[in-house]
Amino acid sequence: MEKQVLDFLKDLAKNNNREWFAINKENFEKAKENAWQDFNSIYEKLAQNDVLEPMKMYRIYRDIRFSADKTPYKKHFAMYTGRQKPDYRGGYYLHIEPGNSFIGVGFFNPNKEDLLRIRKEIEIDNELEEVLHAEEIKNTFGNLVGDELKTAPKGFDKNHERIHLIRKKQFLLMHQFKDSEVLSENFMDNAAAIFQKSKPFVDYMTDVLLTDLNGERV
Repeated sequence: MEKQVLDFLKDLAKNNNREWFAINKENFEKAKENAWQDFNSIYEKLAQNDVLEPMKMYRIYRDIRFSADKTPYKKHFAMYTGRQKPDYRGGYYLHIEPGNSFIGVGFFNPNKEDLLRIRKEIEIDNELEEVLHAEEIKNTFGNLVGDELKTAPKGFDKNHERIHLIRKKQFLLMHQFKDSEVLSENFMDNAAAIFQKSKPFVDYMTDVLLTDLNGERV
Protein backbone atom coordinates (compact mmCIF):
# COMPACT_ATOMS: atom_id res chain seq x y z
CA MET A 1 0.00 0.00 0.00
CA GLU A 2 1.37 3.43 -0.91
CA LYS A 3 2.44 5.62 2.01
CA GLN A 4 0.28 8.39 0.52
CA VAL A 5 -2.83 6.38 1.40
CA LEU A 6 -2.05 6.26 5.12
CA ASP A 7 -0.81 9.85 5.09
CA PHE A 8 -4.10 11.04 3.59
CA LEU A 9 -6.13 9.07 6.14
CA LYS A 10 -4.07 10.49 9.01
CA ASP A 11 -4.68 14.02 7.76
CA LEU A 12 -8.38 13.30 7.26
CA ALA A 13 -8.71 12.05 10.85
CA LYS A 14 -7.37 15.41 12.04
CA ASN A 15 -9.47 17.48 9.62
CA ASN A 16 -12.76 15.62 9.26
CA ASN A 17 -14.82 18.41 7.74
CA ARG A 18 -16.18 19.29 4.32
CA GLU A 19 -14.09 22.41 3.87
CA TRP A 20 -10.77 20.58 4.32
CA PHE A 21 -11.96 17.67 2.19
CA ALA A 22 -12.92 19.97 -0.70
CA ILE A 23 -9.47 21.58 -0.67
CA ASN A 24 -7.82 18.14 -0.59
CA LYS A 25 -10.13 16.38 -3.06
CA GLU A 26 -7.24 15.68 -5.44
CA ASN A 27 -5.29 13.94 -2.66
CA PHE A 28 -8.38 11.92 -1.81
CA GLU A 29 -8.80 10.77 -5.41
CA LYS A 30 -5.16 9.71 -5.56
CA ALA A 31 -5.38 7.80 -2.26
CA LYS A 32 -8.64 6.17 -3.33
CA GLU A 33 -7.13 5.01 -6.64
CA ASN A 34 -4.03 3.64 -4.90
CA ALA A 35 -6.19 1.74 -2.41
CA TRP A 36 -8.45 0.43 -5.18
CA GLN A 37 -5.51 -0.94 -7.15
CA ASP A 38 -4.18 -2.81 -4.11
CA PHE A 39 -7.64 -4.07 -3.16
CA ASN A 40 -8.15 -5.34 -6.69
CA SER A 41 -4.76 -7.08 -6.65
CA ILE A 42 -5.65 -8.85 -3.39
CA TYR A 43 -9.06 -9.80 -4.80
CA GLU A 44 -7.52 -11.30 -7.92
CA LYS A 45 -5.07 -13.35 -5.86
CA LEU A 46 -7.87 -14.56 -3.60
CA ALA A 47 -10.09 -15.43 -6.57
CA GLN A 48 -7.46 -17.86 -7.84
CA ASN A 49 -8.43 -20.24 -5.02
CA ASP A 50 -12.05 -19.35 -4.29
CA VAL A 51 -15.36 -18.58 -6.01
CA LEU A 52 -16.17 -14.95 -5.31
CA GLU A 53 -18.75 -12.30 -5.98
CA PRO A 54 -17.49 -9.01 -7.46
CA MET A 55 -15.41 -6.93 -5.06
CA LYS A 56 -16.75 -3.65 -3.75
CA MET A 57 -14.86 -0.76 -2.20
CA TYR A 58 -16.84 1.15 0.39
CA ARG A 59 -17.55 4.85 -0.06
CA ILE A 60 -15.72 7.22 2.28
CA TYR A 61 -18.84 9.25 3.01
CA ARG A 62 -20.56 8.47 6.32
CA ASP A 63 -24.32 8.22 6.79
CA ILE A 64 -24.78 10.64 9.68
CA ARG A 65 -28.58 10.81 9.70
CA PHE A 66 -28.98 8.65 12.80
CA SER A 67 -25.52 9.06 14.34
CA ALA A 68 -24.42 11.25 17.23
CA ASP A 69 -21.06 11.52 15.45
CA LYS A 70 -21.59 14.09 12.70
CA THR A 71 -18.13 13.89 11.12
CA PRO A 72 -18.85 13.45 7.41
CA TYR A 73 -16.08 11.05 6.39
CA LYS A 74 -14.81 7.63 7.37
CA LYS A 75 -11.21 7.47 8.54
CA HIS A 76 -10.47 4.33 6.54
CA PHE A 77 -10.69 2.63 3.17
CA ALA A 78 -12.24 -0.82 3.00
CA MET A 79 -13.11 -3.59 0.57
CA TYR A 80 -15.46 -6.58 0.76
CA THR A 81 -16.18 -9.61 -1.36
CA GLY A 82 -18.62 -12.39 -0.62
CA ARG A 83 -18.20 -16.00 -1.62
CA GLN A 84 -20.55 -16.74 -4.49
CA LYS A 85 -23.92 -18.11 -3.43
CA PRO A 86 -25.66 -20.52 -3.44
CA ASP A 87 -22.76 -22.98 -3.24
CA TYR A 88 -20.37 -20.90 -1.15
CA ARG A 89 -20.95 -18.84 1.99
CA GLY A 90 -19.07 -16.25 4.01
CA GLY A 91 -17.15 -13.14 3.05
CA TYR A 92 -13.81 -11.37 3.15
CA TYR A 93 -13.26 -7.81 4.44
CA LEU A 94 -10.12 -5.66 4.48
CA HIS A 95 -9.93 -2.42 6.48
CA ILE A 96 -7.09 0.07 5.99
CA GLU A 97 -6.72 2.72 8.70
CA PRO A 98 -3.56 4.11 10.32
CA GLY A 99 -2.99 2.13 13.50
CA ASN A 100 -6.08 -0.03 12.95
CA SER A 101 -5.79 -2.07 9.75
CA PHE A 102 -7.23 -5.56 9.80
CA ILE A 103 -8.74 -8.47 7.91
CA GLY A 104 -12.16 -9.85 8.82
CA VAL A 105 -13.47 -13.18 7.56
CA GLY A 106 -16.72 -15.03 8.08
CA PHE A 107 -20.36 -14.33 8.80
CA PHE A 108 -21.15 -10.79 9.88
CA ASN A 109 -24.94 -10.85 9.83
CA PRO A 110 -26.39 -14.36 9.36
CA ASN A 111 -30.15 -14.38 8.90
CA LYS A 112 -32.44 -15.98 11.47
CA GLU A 113 -32.58 -19.35 9.70
CA ASP A 114 -28.83 -19.58 9.14
CA LEU A 115 -28.09 -18.57 12.72
CA LEU A 116 -30.38 -21.29 14.07
CA ARG A 117 -28.80 -23.87 11.74
CA ILE A 118 -25.29 -22.94 12.92
CA ARG A 119 -26.30 -23.08 16.57
CA LYS A 120 -27.98 -26.47 16.14
CA GLU A 121 -24.81 -27.85 14.56
CA ILE A 122 -22.66 -26.50 17.40
CA GLU A 123 -25.09 -28.07 19.87
CA ILE A 124 -24.63 -31.58 18.51
CA ASP A 125 -21.06 -31.49 17.19
CA ASN A 126 -17.70 -30.05 18.29
CA GLU A 127 -16.23 -29.80 14.77
CA LEU A 128 -16.35 -25.98 14.68
CA GLU A 129 -14.30 -25.87 17.87
CA GLU A 130 -11.79 -28.26 16.31
CA VAL A 131 -11.54 -26.08 13.20
CA LEU A 132 -10.98 -22.95 15.30
CA HIS A 133 -8.28 -24.65 17.37
CA ALA A 134 -6.31 -25.89 14.37
CA GLU A 135 -2.79 -24.50 14.65
CA GLU A 136 -2.78 -22.37 11.49
CA ILE A 137 -6.11 -20.67 12.23
CA LYS A 138 -5.32 -20.19 15.92
CA ASN A 139 -1.89 -18.69 15.18
CA THR A 140 -3.20 -16.44 12.40
CA PHE A 141 -6.52 -15.24 13.81
CA GLY A 142 -6.68 -16.06 17.50
CA ASN A 143 -10.17 -16.53 18.89
CA LEU A 144 -13.51 -16.23 17.11
CA VAL A 145 -14.95 -12.73 17.54
CA GLY A 146 -18.32 -11.06 17.01
CA ASP A 147 -21.43 -9.95 18.85
CA GLU A 148 -23.05 -12.47 21.15
CA LEU A 149 -25.96 -12.86 23.54
CA LYS A 150 -25.38 -12.49 27.27
CA THR A 151 -27.20 -15.73 27.95
CA ALA A 152 -28.32 -18.83 26.08
CA PRO A 153 -30.61 -18.30 23.07
CA LYS A 154 -34.15 -19.64 23.44
CA GLY A 155 -34.27 -23.41 23.23
CA PHE A 156 -30.63 -23.99 24.17
CA ASP A 157 -29.13 -25.20 27.45
CA LYS A 158 -27.24 -22.40 29.22
CA ASN A 159 -24.94 -25.06 30.70
CA HIS A 160 -24.01 -26.59 27.34
CA GLU A 161 -20.25 -27.19 27.06
CA ARG A 162 -20.12 -25.06 23.88
CA ILE A 163 -22.49 -22.32 25.03
CA HIS A 164 -19.68 -19.79 24.37
CA LEU A 165 -20.13 -20.56 20.67
CA ILE A 166 -23.90 -21.04 20.73
CA ARG A 167 -24.34 -17.50 22.13
CA LYS A 168 -22.61 -15.99 19.09
CA LYS A 169 -24.63 -13.82 16.71
CA GLN A 170 -21.63 -13.24 14.45
CA PHE A 171 -18.89 -15.69 13.51
CA LEU A 172 -15.76 -13.77 12.54
CA LEU A 173 -12.03 -14.27 12.35
CA MET A 174 -9.78 -11.18 12.52
CA HIS A 175 -6.14 -10.48 11.85
CA GLN A 176 -4.54 -7.11 12.68
CA PHE A 177 -1.79 -5.43 10.65
CA LYS A 178 0.85 -2.97 11.79
CA ASP A 179 1.27 0.10 9.59
CA SER A 180 4.72 -1.18 8.63
CA GLU A 181 3.12 -4.38 7.30
CA VAL A 182 0.52 -2.42 5.29
CA LEU A 183 3.34 -0.37 3.73
CA SER A 184 5.56 -3.35 2.92
CA GLU A 185 6.15 -4.36 -0.70
CA ASN A 186 4.64 -7.80 -0.18
CA PHE A 187 1.48 -6.61 1.60
CA MET A 188 -0.88 -7.76 -1.17
CA ASP A 189 0.63 -11.26 -1.18
CA ASN A 190 0.52 -11.43 2.63
CA ALA A 191 -3.10 -10.25 2.84
CA ALA A 192 -4.22 -12.77 0.22
CA ALA A 193 -2.33 -15.55 2.02
CA ILE A 194 -3.97 -14.68 5.34
CA PHE A 195 -7.41 -14.69 3.76
CA GLN A 196 -6.55 -18.10 2.29
CA LYS A 197 -5.70 -19.49 5.73
CA SER A 198 -9.32 -18.99 6.78
CA LYS A 199 -10.59 -21.47 4.16
CA PRO A 200 -11.06 -24.43 6.55
CA PHE A 201 -13.38 -22.20 8.62
CA VAL A 202 -15.48 -20.76 5.78
CA ASP A 203 -15.64 -24.15 4.05
CA TYR A 204 -16.85 -25.83 7.22
CA MET A 205 -19.50 -23.18 7.81
CA THR A 206 -20.58 -23.47 4.18
CA ASP A 207 -21.05 -27.21 4.58
CA VAL A 208 -23.21 -26.60 7.66
CA LEU A 209 -25.41 -24.04 5.93
CA LEU A 210 -25.91 -26.18 2.83
CA THR A 211 -26.97 -29.30 4.71
CA ASP A 212 -29.52 -30.33 7.32
CA LEU A 213 -28.70 -31.95 10.67
CA ASN A 214 -28.56 -35.35 8.92
CA GLY A 215 -25.92 -34.09 6.52
CA GLU A 216 -28.32 -34.05 3.57
CA ARG A 217 -28.09 -31.25 1.02
CA VAL A 218 -30.87 -28.67 1.43
